[in-house]
Amino acid sequence: MNRHVVKYYFAEGLRGIFLHGFGSFAAIGVIAACLLIMGSFSLVAVNVRAAISALEQNNEILVFLDDELTDAQAKSVGTRINATIDNVRNVIYVSREEVQQQMAELLGEDMLEGIDPSIFDRRYRVQLDNIALAPETIYLLSALPGVDEVKAAVGEMAALLSVRQVIEIVSAALILLLLVISLFIMSNTIKLTTFDRKEEIGIMRVVGATKGFIRWPFVVEGFLLGMIAGAIAFFVQWFAYEHFAGYVLERFGSVIPLIPFAGLRLPLFIVFVLTGFLVGIGGSVMTIRKFLKA
Repeated sequence: MNRHVVKYYFAEGLRGIFLHGFGSFAAIGVIAACLLIMGSFSLVAVNVRAAISALEQNNEILVFLDDELTDAQAKSVGTRINATIDNVRNVIYVSREEVQQQMAELLGEDMLEGIDPSIFDRRYRVQLDNIALAPETIYLLSALPGVDEVKAAVGEMAALLSVRQVIEIVSAALILLLLVISLFIMSNTIKLTTFDRKEEIGIMRVVGATKGFIRWPFVVEGFLLGMIAGAIAFFVQWFAYEHFAGYVLERFGSVIPLIPFAGLRLPLFIVFVLTGFLVGIGGSVMTIRKFLKA
């Protein structure tokens, strides 16, 4: 494409933005607001998902062993768990003495003074890769030789899965809704510009201008509007997240951990700019295509 033609397209695209100054400003503002809402909810969802993942990793299944097993046989059960069950991330053996020590820390040394460790059950703490497969894993653990009982907080695991699924569904629905709203706004903005230049476009068609030559300035206009909105939304989101995260970490850091923005900055920037680009291009293409068919 000739550089003079490209220059013309960008000049006309900019002219279209300034031709409808208020409309263009409103389109940028509303699209940026939609991106901010989408970004804010996505950041909340990412942090909640990370917190849930941390809780999932801390969810353990307790595997109690038969009292009649020797210590060597008890330790061999752990090897069998690792070798035969796929959904196991980590297996930790807890001896009778360790159980007694843990109880002493909870109840006090005096409460367990003189008690023989043999009254406590040996066990394994089994951490899972995927808590959604917990029921199947519990069944397989229960069937292993030397296992007396398996205990797990199945209800809590199911609740975590439900929360994660709800967050993912709501996030997807909200993002889709905001994208549709943004496309509608961009389409209407380009439509106003098209109507104002209707006579000019008609003359261009009469003198033989191609549809592509007529279409590209509007595409560039939509592209510029979308990119400006995406950039504004990104920097506002950055500022807001840093301040909000600082406030939360200062007061509730030990209870509510947040992912630092540095780890989210590049993906968020790409999503905002790409979304602004797609909304801008998509809205202009849809509108000018209908007009050129008329």
